[in-house]
Amino acid sequence: MKPLKSKFTRLRKPKALALVLFSGGLDSILAVKLMKEQNVSVEAVHFVNIFSTTETDRVRALAKRLKTRLHVIPKGEDYFKVIEKPEHGYGKNMNPCIDCRIYAFRKAWELAGKLKAHLLVTGEVLGERPMSQNMKALRLIEREAGVRGHVLRPLSAKLLPLTEAESRGIIDRDRLHAIRGRSRKKQLALARKYGLKPKDYPNPAGGCLLTDPEFSRRLKDLMKHNKLNFENAALLRFGRHFRCGKHKIIVGRNEAENGTLKKLAKEQGLVWMEVRKHKGPVTVITGGGNSEIMLATGLTVRYSDAPKDREVELAYTKGKVENMKKITAHSMPQKEIRKLKV
Repeated sequence: MKPLKSKFTRLRKPKALALVLFSGGLDSILAVKLMKEQNVSVEAVHFVNIFSTTETDRVRALAKRLKTRLHVIPKGEDYFKVIEKPEHGYGKNMNPCIDCRIYAFRKAWELAGKLKAHLLVTGEVLGERPMSQNMKALRLIEREAGVRGHVLRPLSAKLLPLTEAESRGIIDRDRLHAIRGRSRKKQLALARKYGLKPKDYPNPAGGCLLTDPEFSRRLKDLMKHNKLNFENAALLRFGRHFRCGKHKIIVGRNEAENGTLKKLAKEQGLVWMEVRKHKGPVTVITGGGNSEIMLATGLTVRYSDAPKDREVELAYTKGKVENMKKITAHSMPQKEIRKLKV
């Protein structure tokens, strides 16, 4: 997308609308505060990502407390192309951080055009994330997203090139900051200045499952055998995973996962099963036939409270609960489980 033509030259008085990329973390909260402190109108955009652990309802509540209009945009099927073949590669795991930022800036700039916003604002801090927040990466992302000169990073602005908003007098550079590195001390000091308490923002940890080694291993296995889509990506988050050719068996680890796996199986029309008369997991099969069902029964018995030295009765169905079929099976030997584990 080509950069929007500047509207600053037509303004008699320095006044603008800033669109803040809002993750809901402390840095993005401070970015909103710093813009409002400069009498700039602020709206925010939050991207919903199937690989994110951030709760959208919590982000909505934060934006409401900040008295900031929030636009929620889901990352669609086009985002999977970024995951599958990132032009700038992955980080330590399956996190294509640079390509992900380019994607987000392009989408945000499209929204900025519709809102007639003059600049994008982020809570990024120079050097905070080694892959996507070094000087070279920041310049690359802006260039490829078509937003060069239109992205203000108020927490590190004094360490970065002048933006158009600053050069036009819309933003007072002297009131911005020069924070660098992974230490959070200066951000926490700013939070105290604005009266923010620790309960008002989340701890700076995680947020993206693509940085998690176990999840990344599952994703890599999925992409090796299947086309990535919303249905199979949703299943990656739950249970123990076992590979059977092109198909997978997923075994719940606790009551919450059992409920979620059963719900997803019903929605996607997948075969699911559980042990009768004993506590145990809900097991989902992503496809296949009788051989996959037999493997799944052995795994389900193994991870249940049922006796491991005798046949156990299970019930299974495809999709809805009606017409559950009965089947008996023994527990799968541990050495066989190791061969299938993803």
